[in-house]
Amino acid sequence: MAIKRITVVEFLELAKQHPVLDVRSPGEFDHAHIPNAHSLPLFSNEERKVVGTAYKQESREKAIKIGLKYFGKKMVKMVEDVEAIWNKEFEIRKTDPDPQSPIPNSRTVLVHCWRGGMRSAGVAWLLDLYGFKVYTLVGGYKAYRNWVLDQFTKEYNIHIVGGYTGSAKTYVLKQLKQNGNAIVDLEGLANHKGSAFGNIGLPPQPTQEMFENLLAASLSSVNCDLSSVIWMEDESQRIGSVNIPSTFFKQMRTKPVLFLDIPFEERLDHIVSEYGKLDKEKMVNAIIRIQKRLGGLETKNAINYLIEDNTKESFRILLKYYDKWYEKSMQTRENWQQLVQKVPAEKCDAVSNARMLQQKITQVEKANG
Repeated sequence: MAIKRITVVEFLELAKQHPVLDVRSPGEFDHAHIPNAHSLPLFSNEERKVVGTAYKQESREKAIKIGLKYFGKKMVKMVEDVEAIWNKEFEIRKTDPDPQSPIPNSRTVLVHCWRGGMRSAGVAWLLDLYGFKVYTLVGGYKAYRNWVLDQFTKEYNIHIVGGYTGSAKTYVLKQLKQNGNAIVDLEGLANHKGSAFGNIGLPPQPTQEMFENLLAASLSSVNCDLSSVIWMEDESQRIGSVNIPSTFFKQMRTKPVLFLDIPFEERLDHIVSEYGKLDKEKMVNAIIRIQKRLGGLETKNAINYLIEDNTKESFRILLKYYDKWYEKSMQTRENWQQLVQKVPAEKCDAVSNARMLQQKITQVEKANG
């Protein structure tokens, strides 16, 4: 068989059907990688350092010899690991009802390293020798990162789901998806709900680079022709420890916002039901983190209510605070009064509110011809 070198667009298209093997070091992979890729490190973190030092301080030939010593000891295990990865993906795809997940009909794998150089070439040679059909990525992960950044410069047909804190916007977004609409769930990608309390009870957040990779993949998967509507939740640029890329965030701020206008008490009840069972100590620490903006007296009262198990009154203080900040953020948009359309809703009911948003969009599109 012949190893084929392909572009990032071709690579990502084949990645829908075949395993992606990232042969960079564990540290490189952990920092960020192509979503759903498998880590198959040619060198450990320390080995990579040794090879890199030899390359810089001695010669390319010296570095290759050291690398071959490391590689030789791992060949059998790498082949066995790839067999296990391929077999596992094959079994998963056999039971996957998604038509975008076809069953591979050949033992094909995709391999990449950082720049598409010696590491991917070495592993590709081994797997080709063993009998796999192998594709490598021209330019490696670096080329993929350029593709990622390019996704944020494209123009998308976005509709924003707005609403004060406690409006159950995330649930509405999920309902829109269930109704057959394309969505991009920024908070889901960030593992954070966007407030000072947003990381409590959730997995660690991805790195900034990994968040960008996930966002680019999500945009690409739901919007192949750049014309279909994508629903997104209204967010600040910063979501916990990660930021929405500036170019894309600026675009988001120019898109129409359908603002779910739900009564305060209804939203308060929803927030209490969602956050009321969270770890009390972590909640207190989160309140302390916003005390400068919340104010000393309100911080003290919110914490005291929480300690006294009067969660509703504690959250009443916090909800008023977040309403004020959301209002300010909304009005920082240019022409915000033209962009923001209120959609009155009585309850935090995802099913009915998603239906109302879809009806509103249909009305606007008909009015605009």
